[in-house]
Amino acid sequence: MQYVTNTKKDREQMLAALGLNSIEGLFSDIPRPIKEKFQGLELSEKSELEVVSALKRLEAQNANWENMTSFLGGGIYDHYIPSIVSHLISRSEFYTAYTPYQPEISQGTLTAMFEFQTMICELTGMEIANASLYDGATALAEAVIMAERIVGMGRMAVARSLVPDFRRVLDTYCGAAGIDVVEVPYTGRGQLDLRAIPADISALAIQSPNAFGVIEDPTQLDLGDGLLIVVANPISLGILAPPGELGADVVVGEGQPLGLPASFGGPLLGFFATHRRWLRKVPGRISGRTVDRDGKEGYVMAFQTREQHIRRERATSNICTNSALCALAATIYIASLGAEGLGELARLNLEKAHYLADRICSLPGYKLAFQAPFFNEFTIHVPVDPHRIRDSLKQAGFLVTDPGELEALGMQEALRFAVTEKRTREQLDSLVEKLGGIK
Repeated sequence: MQYVTNTKKDREQMLAALGLNSIEGLFSDIPRPIKEKFQGLELSEKSELEVVSALKRLEAQNANWENMTSFLGGGIYDHYIPSIVSHLISRSEFYTAYTPYQPEISQGTLTAMFEFQTMICELTGMEIANASLYDGATALAEAVIMAERIVGMGRMAVARSLVPDFRRVLDTYCGAAGIDVVEVPYTGRGQLDLRAIPADISALAIQSPNAFGVIEDPTQLDLGDGLLIVVANPISLGILAPPGELGADVVVGEGQPLGLPASFGGPLLGFFATHRRWLRKVPGRISGRTVDRDGKEGYVMAFQTREQHIRRERATSNICTNSALCALAATIYIASLGAEGLGELARLNLEKAHYLADRICSLPGYKLAFQAPFFNEFTIHVPVDPHRIRDSLKQAGFLVTDPGELEALGMQEALRFAVTEKRTREQLDSLVEKLGGIK
């Protein structure tokens, strides 16, 4: 059975226990405009066959990446996922695994976490990494909170070119923690304006590639006692220098490109890496490798500086778990590609994105918004209303990000395109042909 039916008497007894007179009372907190959208479904009196058929008809109305070509970006991308990823994470010993409280029966889970941490350290150029966080946005927010604990200035700076989803989560955390947030503008090249960075900050948070797709250069930064937090695209690290080698103190990011489907925006995977000296200030948990009294190698939960355990009021975070299954998928994904494969993947993304950018810029009125280097995502100034272009592209089977996201960042008459290894030359050329026909 895909759902459990209840008799009329069952429903009446449950409603009575809740002090309600009707099923509708259960949903009284849902705003009326939302409920009105679902009027007419009337699924409660239908058979299972009829319910499944009705839901499939609704499902068919969704735009998906099987019948649409995606150029969406901003942290979530349409990458190819090798079949080995879903095959392995679906094994029961992983699929049902949760918190490895007892190391004697959790060696597989702890080993996978340790390998994930090791791979993140190698990608980011940092010394330690935790076993993952909920998503990239919360990883950034946790990095800012950690920086405040270390430096204690009471305010932080953030690049305006941060992806809006990350910024919203960051503002929520900082508001609750009493940390002032100072926004740093970008230059005409789409990169951080170094002259506008304030003094006496706990941290500066930048994203590279940023919300415009532009690659930042952090090597010229001088933050005094402040920490440099870099939000990185893990695929770009297949060819770009690790942020740890460029002066970053904390490197975080969204791990969705590492073997996770985009779905409807989740589940996601946050990675978090930093210097060893701040080990006891890192949020979440860390798996460690050790030996028992007989010299046999084993894995343990080495650090759990969270309130659910012994630290309580001294906890570094209220993150109560980690995205272990998603981290396992990322670990399998990276291992299946290897270092050379990840580099080749990154080059494919880079080359295809630059091919499309060159083709689009050959159209009258279209030009790159910024001349700074970019990876697999770029922003284009367009000659007509970008909202109309987006709607026309959607009708033609192409998905691009809402231009309102760029407008919120100060970019008018612009569209952003993200290109992955999945995009074929035919798809890229078809997109350009469609753009050329929009007047």
